[in-house]
Order: sequence, then C-alpha cells, then structure tokens
Amino acid sequence: MSIKRICVIDGQGGGIGSAVIKKIKNTFHEHFEIIALGTNAIATAQMLKARANRGASGENAIIRTVRHVDVIIGPLGIIIAHAMMGEVTQGIAEAVALSPAEKLLIPLSQENIELAGITAMPLPHILEALIEEHLYKFYKNNK
Repeated sequence: MSIKRICVIDGQGGGIGSAVIKKIKNTFHEHFEIIALGTNAIATAQMLKARANRGASGENAIIRTVRHVDVIIGPLGIIIAHAMMGEVTQGIAEAVALSPAEKLLIPLSQENIELAGITAMPLPHILEALIEEHLYKFYKNNK
C-alpha cells in the first residue's frame, strides 16, 4: 500500500499548522507524507521547521496540490473565502472544498462565524482528538 499524503494548510504565522505537523510527526513518525501549504511564505517556513516533508506557498500551489492528497488538515477558515485576514482566496476555499480528500477542519473561530453546538476547546485538546478520532484510522488502514 502506498503512503498516505496529508496536506496541512495554514496562513498568517503558521502556528496552527506547525502544531499539527509536530503532533503528527511525534505520534506517527514518518508513516505519512506531510505536505505543508502556506497561504504565505512565513507560514510555509514555520511548517517546514516543524518537519513537514515538503512545502509550498500561495494560491496556485494550494489549488494544484489539494487535488492529489488523501487528507487535508487546517483551520476552519481554509474553506471560507476571505478568512484568515483575507489570506484565503475564493480559489483556495473552492479548491479545498471540492478536493476529494477527507477534510479534518480545526474549529477555531473566524470573524463573524459561530459554530452552534461546538464547545470551545484549547488547541492541544483539539489536536489530540484529531489524532485519536481521525488519523488513527488512516494509520491502521495503511499498515
């Protein structure tokens, strides 16, 4: 079986994406190929420092790459045009939403958007749930 490809998308300073990548690497080591996609070069650089296997920046890189991965992980804003202080373009939001990959979205608040029924949790708890409730199934299916 081929290695599963996980795409981590982040913007601004890349802090969320970096935390996700560190958690995946510490849990699964090199079992997955992790592709860091930043809406800007700073976010990509931070995710590469967190040990992503590869990385690229910008709208075109995101639009092209999300078509060919198994899982997309990122904050909720990656499917909302103009989110993350305008870094998420309409093209990025549409490409992520239309990608055949499974999307694991981190429910962090966006401007003027409330998620009814979702309780606020600290990022470390969200990442733990992401690993335990979602990524382990990809790990078990790919062993």
